[in-house]
Amino acid sequence: GGVTRFRIRGDRLQSITYTRRDGLADNAVYSIYRAPDGTVWAGTLNAGLSRFTIGHWHTFTTHDGLPSNTISVITGNAAGEIFVGTPDGLAKFTNNHWTSYSARDGLPPGPIESLFLDDRGTLWIGTSKGISFLQSGIVRVPTSAPEPLFGEILGIAESSGWLWITTGDHVLRVKSSALRNDSFGPGDYREFRVSDGLPSAEGVKRSRSVVEDDRGQIWLSLNGGVSVLDPSAFARPALPVTIRVDGMLIDGKSVTAGDHIRVPSGRRRLSFRYVGVNVSNPETVRYRYRLDHVDSDWSEPTALRDVEYINIPPGRYRFDVMARDPEGRWSGQKASMNFDVEPAYWQTRWFQITSVAALVLLAWILYRLRLHQVAAKMELGYSERLAERTRIARELHDTLLQSFQGLLLRFQTVSNLLPGRPEEAKQKLDGAIDQAAQAITESRDTVHDLRSSSVLSEDLGTAVSALAREFAADQTDRDNPDFRVQVEGTPRDLNPILRDEVYRIAAEALRNACRHSEARRIEVEIHYDQEQLRLRIRDNGKGIDPSVLDGDRLTAHWGLRGMRERARLVGGNLDVWSKLGSGTEVELTIPASVAYGRSRARNRSVFSRK
Repeated sequence: GGVTRFRIRGDRLQSITYTRRDGLADNAVYSIYRAPDGTVWAGTLNAGLSRFTIGHWHTFTTHDGLPSNTISVITGNAAGEIFVGTPDGLAKFTNNHWTSYSARDGLPPGPIESLFLDDRGTLWIGTSKGISFLQSGIVRVPTSAPEPLFGEILGIAESSGWLWITTGDHVLRVKSSALRNDSFGPGDYREFRVSDGLPSAEGVKRSRSVVEDDRGQIWLSLNGGVSVLDPSAFARPALPVTIRVDGMLIDGKSVTAGDHIRVPSGRRRLSFRYVGVNVSNPETVRYRYRLDHVDSDWSEPTALRDVEYINIPPGRYRFDVMARDPEGRWSGQKASMNFDVEPAYWQTRWFQITSVAALVLLAWILYRLRLHQVAAKMELGYSERLAERTRIARELHDTLLQSFQGLLLRFQTVSNLLPGRPEEAKQKLDGAIDQAAQAITESRDTVHDLRSSSVLSEDLGTAVSALAREFAADQTDRDNPDFRVQVEGTPRDLNPILRDEVYRIAAEALRNACRHSEARRIEVEIHYDQEQLRLRIRDNGKGIDPSVLDGDRLTAHWGLRGMRERARLVGGNLDVWSKLGSGTEVELTIPASVAYGRSRARNRSVFSRK
């Protein structure tokens, strides 16, 4: 609607309105300022700045040097300098010349919402991104200012060295010298809330929303209404804050504060309650706390009156709390509470020492057990090597050594007969040749027996039948012995090592029956009984001298001894029955638990060979 000027004439109020028809830049006027010399400046919404002097309007726009044609706020001083805030920066009018300031000159970014020129000639500038000031032509930003001063600054006024400032959600009082020096101390900053008597703490976006009147009172245009206050009421220091710790909660159960509190072991949640008393305004008190051995420093200021800690380890602790008054000064005294968190049994010193000792003892026992296992393994290896050497010696003694010893005797006889008895020497030499051939055969058999596995078939009956056929093929007599192999019961899978030993016992018994007994019939029976495995070999040969069976003679003959040793190795028993002229019977029995284990049954078979 333009600009209206009012005059009081007696008891009447006279007015005159100026619009675009009168030279005003635009009828939508957003801000207005009356300079000390009577000049009126009107800032329009988007048509520039108009100046009224000597009854005429003159308009300035961006063509004249303004940063923008939208004028938010206007102010000036007695020297005739005019300062204009726009969305695009600040403009200064001096000697009919405009000078502009923007973010490139140090202004905080965003539109300028408020301006205030104090008595020292400092221009305070409020933008949507914080406060700054222009001094001696240089824009400065107080970087250490409280956090609310980096938000939207909607209004600024001064009283007795204090700046009163409104933002979008704060009403503040700040010491102007602290902002100029960019250094804040206790009491240099304070916030006001509804609890202090304000209708709200939210400023409004209007020109001159915070002003000081001629009596020094501060007027605040807020979202909840207009408020006026006397700054002298806040000139006195605030009453000191008295702080106390009201008590502790242990897992939600209250504990009265005392000289020393003991917290039982196993408790997970500790809560501390405290309060600061300030008769002027308790809601503005702020607190900081610290728990020794847990917090490295004081907490950030908070309005909360309780704090919670979870899973505090055993030990002795002290909880400290301090309070800050509305002026920002921390109380010189702090309230404290001492308490002990008792350890669980597994957290005690004696339990830890005992546990360490037990671990050391266990490690030592495991070490000794490992040494014993290694020694036993080495001893077992030595025993196996010794047993293998014994077995090889036994095999060689029964074959090569005996054969070579006989050959030496025959060759000695031949040497004694030559040259006097050549015919008889030739007969002895032929016999020696035959004995050498037999020694070669026996040596071949010995090497055959020393293989890792002598059994070509997993089935013991099949292997023994093949062995019988092999011995029959080696016989030079016209009438070979009649071999018969019979299997009774359900055949089982045997352990490979046990199967080899049984096979070698059977081979030794068959070899003796074929080469020494002159038997015409040899029977082999393999019984897979429920209680035992039984191997029986019978022949109708000339038998064995009882003194040999008893071990009284022929101690150099290792055949029977080797068979008994093999039987003992596999946990079995070997019996031999024989008489001269009545044949020989060899029986090997092995308990079923040793012989079968968890074997699988196979079909019953009968083998016969002649």
